[in-house]
Amino acid sequence: MNAIEWTVQLRFAVALALGFLVGLERESAKIERQHFMLGGVRTYPLISMLGFGCAWLHQTGVSFALPIGLLGMIVLTGVVYSAKARADHFGATSEVSALLTYVSGALALLVDVWAAMALSVCNTILLSEKARLEAYVEKLNKAEFLAVVKFLLVTIIILPVLPNQEYTRFNLNPTRIWEVVILVSTIGFVGYFLSHRFGDKVGLWLSGLLGGIVSSTALTIAAGRLARKSPSRGPRALQSAILASSVMYVRILVIVAVVNPLYGMMAWWKMLLLAGIGLLLSVVPAGTGDEVGTNEMESMQNPFEITPALVFAALFVVLLVVTSAVKSVLGVTGILALAGIVGVADVDPFVLSVVQNSSGMMNAGGMAVIIALMSNTAAKGVYFWFLVPGERRHTAWRYALWTLLHIPFILMP
Repeated sequence: MNAIEWTVQLRFAVALALGFLVGLERESAKIERQHFMLGGVRTYPLISMLGFGCAWLHQTGVSFALPIGLLGMIVLTGVVYSAKARADHFGATSEVSALLTYVSGALALLVDVWAAMALSVCNTILLSEKARLEAYVEKLNKAEFLAVVKFLLVTIIILPVLPNQEYTRFNLNPTRIWEVVILVSTIGFVGYFLSHRFGDKVGLWLSGLLGGIVSSTALTIAAGRLARKSPSRGPRALQSAILASSVMYVRILVIVAVVNPLYGMMAWWKMLLLAGIGLLLSVVPAGTGDEVGTNEMESMQNPFEITPALVFAALFVVLLVVTSAVKSVLGVTGILALAGIVGVADVDPFVLSVVQNSSGMMNAGGMAVIIALMSNTAAKGVYFWFLVPGERRHTAWRYALWTLLHIPFILMP
C-alpha cells in the first residue's frame, strides 16, 4: 500500500467504498429483520462522505468543521435511537456504526488509508456476525472467561510494573522471575482451558494428555481418588496417570529449551526417550475397567489463579537461592542430593532454578534435572499405590521399572 500514491481522489473513492460496505450490510440486515433501523445502502455512503468533506474543510482551515459534523451525527443518531426506543426497539448498534462510518470517512483523508479501512472492515464484520457472536456468548463458560481475565492480569498488568534489574548476590531479577512464572503457567493454562472445554467428550487419552500439561501430580492424585471411589475404573485411571507423567517430560523439555536452550539441546533426546517409555507403559493393558473421563476427575486449579502463580514464584525464588547456596557450599553432590529431595513435590521450580544457575555445571545440572524427574515419577507411583489398593501390583512394577530406567540417563554425559 505504501507504493500507491494516495491522492485526494483515491482517498475519496476509498471513503465512498467503505461507506457502501457498511451500508450494504445494514440494508441486508434491515430486509432480514423487517424492522426500522438507521440508514442503509445510501445513508452510510452519505455519512462517510460527510466525514470526508468535514475533514477536507478542516484541512483548508475550517477547524470547527470536524467537531460540528460529529456533533450533528450525534444529534441525528440520538433522535433515531429515541424513535426506536418509543417503538420498543432497543439497541444502538446501527447508531454507533453510523458514528464510526463518519470517523472512517474523515480518516480516509487525514491519516494512512489502512486505518479507515481497518475501522470499516471491523465495523462490518461485527455487524454481520451478530448471531454468531451472541451464540458464542450464550455458550461461554464463566469459569473459562474468568480464567482468561486472570491470564491477562498476570501477563499484561503485573509483568510491565516489575523492575527489570538484579537484586542481592543471588542475582534475583523480578521481571525474569515473573517471565518464568508466565511461561510455566501459560503451558498449564492451555491444558486447563482445553480440559474444561473438551474434557467431558473423551476419556483416557485426553485426560492424561491434558493432565500432564497442567500438573501430572494433580492428575495422578485425582485419578487415584476416582479409582478409590470406583475400583472398576482403577486400570483406566492408572493408564491415565502414567500418560500424564510421560507428558510431563515433554512439558519440562519445552520449558527448559525456552529458558536455557543449551540445556534443551543437551537433554532433548533423554526427555523424549523417557516420555516414550512412559507412553509404552501407559498403553500396556492393566486389566479391564470402565473409561475415565475428565469430567469425572476432580477439578484442576487454573494455573493463572493469582495464588498459584504467587506460590510458584515464591517456590522458584526460594529454590534459586537454595540451589545457589548448596552449589557454593556442597558443590555438585549437594545439588544432586537436593534434586532427589525436591523432586518428591513440584519439580518445575527446581528444574528452572537449576537451568538458571547453569554456569560451570552443565553436566551436573543435566543430571540433577533427570534425578528430580525420577524422584517425582517415583513419588507419583507411591501416591497412586496408596490410593488404589486394587491396582498395587500393576502400579508397583510400572513405576518401579520406569524409575529404574532413569539411572542410565543420569549416568550418561
